[in-house]
Amino acid sequence: MRQDATKIRNIAIIAHVDHGKTTLVDGLLKQSKTFRDNQAEMGQDLIMDSGDQERERGITITAKVTAVQHGDYRINIIDTPGHADFSGEVERTINMADGCLLIVDAQEGPMPQTKFVLGKALANELKPIVIINKIDKQGSRLAEVEDEIADLFLELAVHENQLHYPTYYAIGREGKAWTKPPTNPEEDADLSVIFDAIINEVPAPNVEVDKPFQMLVSALAWDSFKGKYAIGRINRGHVKEFDQVTLCKKDGTQVKAKIDSILISNGVGKTQVSESGAGEIVQLTGIADAQIGETVADDQQPEALPIIEIEAPTLKIYLGPNTSPSKGTEGKFSTGRQIGERLQKELETNVGLRVIDEKIGFLVSGRGELHLSVLIETLRREGYEFEVGRPQVVTKEENGKILEPIEELIIEVPEEQVGTVQMELGTRRATLKEQFANSKGSTKLVYEIPTRALIGLRNVLTTATKGTVIMNSLMTGYEPLGAPLQKLRNGVLIAYESGITTPYALQTAESRGTVFVGPAEKVYAGQIVGLNKRSDDLELNVCKAKHLTNMRSSSSDGTVQLTPPVRLSLEESLDFIENDELLEVTPLSLRLRKSELDPIKRKRQK
Repeated sequence: MRQDATKIRNIAIIAHVDHGKTTLVDGLLKQSKTFRDNQAEMGQDLIMDSGDQERERGITITAKVTAVQHGDYRINIIDTPGHADFSGEVERTINMADGCLLIVDAQEGPMPQTKFVLGKALANELKPIVIINKIDKQGSRLAEVEDEIADLFLELAVHENQLHYPTYYAIGREGKAWTKPPTNPEEDADLSVIFDAIINEVPAPNVEVDKPFQMLVSALAWDSFKGKYAIGRINRGHVKEFDQVTLCKKDGTQVKAKIDSILISNGVGKTQVSESGAGEIVQLTGIADAQIGETVADDQQPEALPIIEIEAPTLKIYLGPNTSPSKGTEGKFSTGRQIGERLQKELETNVGLRVIDEKIGFLVSGRGELHLSVLIETLRREGYEFEVGRPQVVTKEENGKILEPIEELIIEVPEEQVGTVQMELGTRRATLKEQFANSKGSTKLVYEIPTRALIGLRNVLTTATKGTVIMNSLMTGYEPLGAPLQKLRNGVLIAYESGITTPYALQTAESRGTVFVGPAEKVYAGQIVGLNKRSDDLELNVCKAKHLTNMRSSSSDGTVQLTPPVRLSLEESLDFIENDELLEVTPLSLRLRKSELDPIKRKRQK
């Protein structure tokens, strides 16, 4: 039986990272009685963050659709990522919604990504409902945050109606919400006011029930049982199992297909139905050629919907087959063909990504360092072995001028660390736009900075400020390409020959700088084994053993005391490498190396 379109509500949950989107969805799922009381999900947090990396990093990477039943109403909920790097996910899924819950932290207030996602939502004519979350925080500043949200709406609203929005107050992790700030947050409450707001404030889908079937593919999923799922909201008409349909491709061609099955979301699972109508978010199987942004339409009247426009990538990176002496020893897939096939598969679902096939390897472009590092981490976990180069900015040409992306950078640090931040950003040619102290005793700095100067900044500032920095950035536009940035890193220590490292040799290396490898590790000539104290590169032999003699010395025969080596994470390694260096990525290891391993050829290239 088809659901009445007037009883459907489609909402997107949008917010800056870590403002409590996924936690609030948990509460909606649990309080709608989607799960039985004894089901495992009732005791779980971040139910929607199902991926390994999402759970480890504590962030949402891919947008997900869930659904709850509230009385006669079916509420489809789209949980979107909060990171600017995954904004392609927001752009492709927001068109399935008719309203949005904008969640804002009661202490932090609107942040750069809040501005981005709200701008997209208002441009798509979504009805906004504001939820000020985490009102029990010590630094909560409700009145100021309400004013900041009002200013944001004034700046972004497309028409006057959007300036009238309801505001609710919540403690997401406790599953409580109120229509006005509570005098006692400990009092009993639930999320029923949010459910009522969704039903009363968000309009029913604006769809044509009696016209021929039409649906825009907004997401794809895949499993080994049913193959590819084309996910989207039915724009008009209805669809039944085994219907003949036409897939309108991006290039204008049309492909015939037959619907094998229709599934709708039900909590974190799926329910198979025999038919579904306009306004419903469905998952269709049987359309093997479907791509995001294409239209599935009635066989007799195949009309295409406008293709989803996705903003261009800002960073690119070389990714190619591993060429080091250890190639093929740690990964299952290491050839260029295998890597190319996997990247093509990724392009189907990762809409913010671009891949250019070069003669050797690929040029992969994405929306930021996090976007690219999540892809690299996914590939290595699947058994791929490859090498990557330094992230480079994606420029564009207009009127004979080369333009580079510029970002607004907002940094929050304790007052005593302001000088450290300003000094570092001064060397990166950032322009300070605003600086003010806030009620939390910290200072907020707003900069304008080229995207290329952001590479490696997070790690540098985290170390320099002892982990107290909070930084967020958002791309604001393009400006003419500036002068090259000065080299911000010292030279490196390079292994002179292949072999096994010895404590005796590493003791010498430690006196020259910071060491990245420990004793009894396999290294090869040209591998980077540490960071030099000086600005130039230094080759040394870290495999040298102590020569045995019959001379005894009471001082030198003791145990060698080594400092534990510094182990760089994937993001730190990407930030560390220079243009003449590569990062070797395998399922077991991350190795830094020079692009040219031969020391004689390396000297000639200088």
